[in-house]
Amino acid sequence: MARARLFGSLCGLVFLINLARIVFAPLLNVFIGEFGIGEATAGLIVTLVWVGSAFPRLPTGWVLTKVPRHHVVLASGVILAISSGIAATATSITHLMGGAFLMGIASGVYFVSANPLLSELYPDRVGRVMGIHGAANQVAAVIAAPFVALTLFVDWRLSLWAIAVGGAVVTAYTWLTARRTEMPDAGRSDRAFVAGALSEWRLIVTALAIAGVAVFIWQGVFNFYELYMQSKGLSDRAAGMMLTVVFAAGVPAFFFGGDLADRLPKIPYLLGIVGTFAAGLFALTLVEGLIPLVALTIVVGFVIHALFPAVDTYLLDTLPDSTRGSAYAVFSSVWMLSQSLGSYVLGVFVEGNYTYDDVFAVAALFLGATVVALVVLERVGKLPS
Repeated sequence: MARARLFGSLCGLVFLINLARIVFAPLLNVFIGEFGIGEATAGLIVTLVWVGSAFPRLPTGWVLTKVPRHHVVLASGVILAISSGIAATATSITHLMGGAFLMGIASGVYFVSANPLLSELYPDRVGRVMGIHGAANQVAAVIAAPFVALTLFVDWRLSLWAIAVGGAVVTAYTWLTARRTEMPDAGRSDRAFVAGALSEWRLIVTALAIAGVAVFIWQGVFNFYELYMQSKGLSDRAAGMMLTVVFAAGVPAFFFGGDLADRLPKIPYLLGIVGTFAAGLFALTLVEGLIPLVALTIVVGFVIHALFPAVDTYLLDTLPDSTRGSAYAVFSSVWMLSQSLGSYVLGVFVEGNYTYDDVFAVAALFLGATVVALVVLERVGKLPS
């Protein structure tokens, strides 16, 4: 029962952590008016959040070899509460950027420490637990825009204060539940960060090869999805709705995707997800009209979000206790940094007068080719499982 309460508190904390990463995007127009900045500076605020999320992952992996996982999780909640308060009191754009960067750091610290902790709290149900935890994370992506819209009736700072207060309350509750929970000792043998990560390089490279290209492409797709739908002839309102649909499809995807990750052979399941995503993205470039676009948006949104608990389960359920935290931190850091370039690369091609359909079709075909190559390697037993 104590572990269930701790798990529930972590689901609440991950909701706030992800909301902190996403809340700035619907506030950009407000910042432009409030601080008298241009679009490029406004975009830099969002970039700083994601850079902040990537920045502490490797150092956190080293810290996990010295400090119990739940202590680091609690530290991420404290960072979230303080940094959100800093952003909420911003009187200059530099002040706001500093708060945004620190809010991103809170998320990086959290995911690298919480995911191994969860896998060790429930070693027999890693996929299911990661799926439920991921669904709580995804709900934040779905409600971010309406949440901000409601707070704007009072003041834009209210959204950040809500995260600060919520982060403080949930972190305090997590601390209380952690004190009453018998923590797993699996992480105690993970004490050599560099050696641990190097010993698992084949597993890390395999996970990056399977999921890295797919999520790199996905970063470009979802950040430009609204504009892409407008290029398909949809109105601004309908295009915005499609972005909500693609995120909403991720909520059940996390839940069911994690459960399936426990039941199915891990590498074939991962390759099936990536292959289906490539096929769905390619099909999206061939259709017009609201109904086909909605149907394919649901498919693409569901499939790509099922990838996240599946790849976490593959790593966390396969890695031994002696290297789990170290190797996962290296994977998470490289994965986050590589995928963050997806939107920039897509923007370069679109500015080069290539259409969205052309870019997405080529990306889908390239991704499909990598899946075929990985299937061949899996069949001849070259991929670690």
